[in-house]
Amino acid sequence: MTKILVDGVEVDVPGEFTLLQACEQAGAEIPRFCYHERLSIAGNCRMCLVEVKGGPPKPQASCAMSVKDLRPGPNGAPPEVLTKSPMVKKAREGVMEFLLINHPLDCPICDQGGECDLQDQALVFGVDSSRFHENKRAVEDKYIGVLVKTEMNRCIHCTRCVRFTAEVAGTGDMGAIGRGEDMEITTYLESAMTSELQGNVADLCPVGALLPKPQSFRGRPWEYQKTETIDVMDALGSAIRVDSRGREVMRILPRINDLVNEEWISDKARQIVDGLKTQRLDRPYIRENGRLRPASWQEALAAVAAKTKATSASRIGALVGDLAAVEETYALKLLAEQLGTPSLDCRQDGAKLDPKFGRASYLFNAAVAGIEQAGAALIIGANPRKEAPVLNARLRKRWLKGDFKISLVGERVDLTYGYDYLGAGPESLLQFIRSAKPAEKLLVIVGQGALARDDGEAALTLAAQAAQRLGGLGDGWNGFSVLHTAAARVGALDLGFTPGAGGLDARAMAKAGALDLIFNLGADEIAIEPGAFVVYIGTHGDRGAHRADVILPGAAYTEKSGLYVNTEGRVQRAFRVVFPPGEAREDWAVLRALSGALGNPLPFDSLAALRRLLVESHPHFAELDEIAPGESAQVVALANHPAVAMKDSFAPAIQNFYFTNPIARASAIMAECSALAQGRLAQAAE
Repeated sequence: MTKILVDGVEVDVPGEFTLLQACEQAGAEIPRFCYHERLSIAGNCRMCLVEVKGGPPKPQASCAMSVKDLRPGPNGAPPEVLTKSPMVKKAREGVMEFLLINHPLDCPICDQGGECDLQDQALVFGVDSSRFHENKRAVEDKYIGVLVKTEMNRCIHCTRCVRFTAEVAGTGDMGAIGRGEDMEITTYLESAMTSELQGNVADLCPVGALLPKPQSFRGRPWEYQKTETIDVMDALGSAIRVDSRGREVMRILPRINDLVNEEWISDKARQIVDGLKTQRLDRPYIRENGRLRPASWQEALAAVAAKTKATSASRIGALVGDLAAVEETYALKLLAEQLGTPSLDCRQDGAKLDPKFGRASYLFNAAVAGIEQAGAALIIGANPRKEAPVLNARLRKRWLKGDFKISLVGERVDLTYGYDYLGAGPESLLQFIRSAKPAEKLLVIVGQGALARDDGEAALTLAAQAAQRLGGLGDGWNGFSVLHTAAARVGALDLGFTPGAGGLDARAMAKAGALDLIFNLGADEIAIEPGAFVVYIGTHGDRGAHRADVILPGAAYTEKSGLYVNTEGRVQRAFRVVFPPGEAREDWAVLRALSGALGNPLPFDSLAALRRLLVESHPHFAELDEIAPGESAQVVALANHPAVAMKDSFAPAIQNFYFTNPIARASAIMAECSALAQGRLAQAAE
């Protein structure tokens, strides 16, 4: 630690700190445009100037100078930095005047108004006049994709967007052309950006040059009600803020959570806003003569109750989809137990994960933040870039630090970082296990592409063997990590929502003639063959609703409070932002009403009562934002399990990143993104 004086305040800071960080530790406010904590230092906006006593007789860029570069004062006194001296004030006013020379005066119509760093800092650190009377520079707007709108006259060349695409996203989509006043920020050949994280450049832009295109001219930030919740578009559980106006969700932004998503979110998490209100189920329906007709709640519940009472328990099944919260999953399990059916499943993709192997067998045990501690990585049957783009950015972050060898078994894909390709299937994995040398803190990531097949259990066992034999298990380190794609999966597995003795799994339930009655809680990724009477509790007119005989409209993740467990086993709480549309109700309330229609009400009347029951039977759900870790011994036991794998190559779990759930498929924005992505694939194949 190093002692320095900031405006007379003495602070102890690490020598590696920049002066900007040290000043903030001392409580001084330092303006900045180009500097960002998670990007490399550019030092090109010069707004963060400070005066260093005993240093050069000119202001210094505090973002580009380290504390260890300072010289001590006379007689060994601590170095002194001034942030409010006349020199600093004059320098900042000059920099601001230069920045505003070419900036257009369109604040009243700028979408960044109210959230603009330039606007705020011009008020505090600028002057009230300009000495520049020439014409302002004009820059043509660029097309950079569906999600980001450009107003390049406003660009101040901070290069945050350029550094983000190069360093975090790893695609290098953006860059600068020209020099001096002719410099312009653009994508190469003005093509659409290719990253699944491209929407983050609009958050990074300190002015209104890059803006979220779908939200253009829709509202002002002070009009919005802001709700902090979590994302369910993948299993990472990114921290988000949902802004609403009235009963409509207007936009979704990331929140800082260093343990999970840092401050990034995927484009799907950000821009499925229009899908939340499109193709919604807002009232019950009953199928008559092959067609669905609107019905009242009493009529729909009575129809389900009559069918349930006429069906034996062994011919009833229950499915849970990918977006269900823990509470409604638990309520459906209680209902299934009342009915006496053993046919339950939450694995509609057929993944061979089972609580019988222990919690460590289906968690991302290394934790997302633990990726930065890993010494090497082995990816099995996964494409993190499509399955969890923010987690993929964390892998790239670790890779950029160096001394991090990554190996891949599965489809050869672009992961935005270099890796050794070992082969496509289990044979390549087995050969690697036999021949590779152990690494320190090996991270083994096994994806659903390896697990959602007939030999998925064998693939899981091979992954555990790789962790056991190649350095994935050790003191304080469990590198065996399952990468889930469904937000509801870990929570449902924690509840034991899997087939009981004599029960059928999801794929068996979906076959013709297997069952007579299926309760479908938002499972839209599985095709249920004709024969069974299907009761669908969900939100959108997707595959599940098309197959349903009775539709009971539920609530989307922004319309209910609920617990979710992310891929690393972290219990997270989502909060209601708006109310469900029309006659739709929260899913737990639908199941409670259904049990009442059956004449045997479930033992709760409120969400709070349901949560109390849940915590009594599964105490770890009470520990919000905490991980109940799995035991390494469970991974060892899994590694000793017999395994016979097929020779088939591992297929990717996600074919189309933008269409993985009913909300995304209902989104016109996601459809445009999908069309662009498919066009790029077709062009690459030619």
